Amino acid sequence: MKNFKRIAKWVGLVLVVSFVALFVSRMFHVYNLEKTEEQVAKIHATRLTMDDVMGKSLPPDPGAEADKTIAGIDANKNGIRDDVELAIFKEYPDSAKTRAVLLQYALALQMEVIQPVVNKETVTEVATEGSRADTCLADTLVPRKSPESSRNDTEIEKINMYTAFVKNKQLNTEARKKSQHDFYQGKLGSYSESTNVVCDTDHLLFLN
Repeated sequence: MKNFKRIAKWVGLVLVVSFVALFVSRMFHVYNLEKTEEQVAKIHATRLTMDDVMGKSLPPDPGAEADKTIAGIDANKNGIRDDVELAIFKEYPDSAKTRAVLLQYALALQMEVIQPVVNKETVTEVATEGSRADTCLADTLVPRKSPESSRNDTEIEKINMYTAFVKNKQLNTEARKKSQHDFYQGKLGSYSESTNVVCDTDHLLFLN
């Protein structure tokens, strides 16, 4: 009888511990799911606007403050680091179309540096946004002769010139390069081309 009570006690204890572990695990799963959905929504909501392209709220020059932190300064809160935004406007003052795609590309690169890593899903969403920005840049500034045609060396070199300009401004410190590397390290899942519209801003064809 005594052994039976002891066994029953241990079985009951195991059941309680198992229930608590299952409850905690479930709560963690729900929290992680909510956090993922929150961050994915934030990623999708971060978009370039025509006001950004036209410079209606250009930020002041952050000066030395620009490189004191990995995130840098974003005074106008559009997701683009202020010094990079100003550099794009300085380099292409007369081409709104060029500014539009380069600003979108800079926005995607900034996400890779400052986006919190919740799990593989959020990292993959950011990678998809980067792919979208890359496609927008290439197809807008160096359009193919036809959708099926491959790019020649001259076209590839021209695309690389645009992307290198932004990357050199965006990833201008070792800390930022490391942050981008660490963001993707072992956390990127497989993904396909984004189903979203490739470019953030409408009417690119009508911009100079």
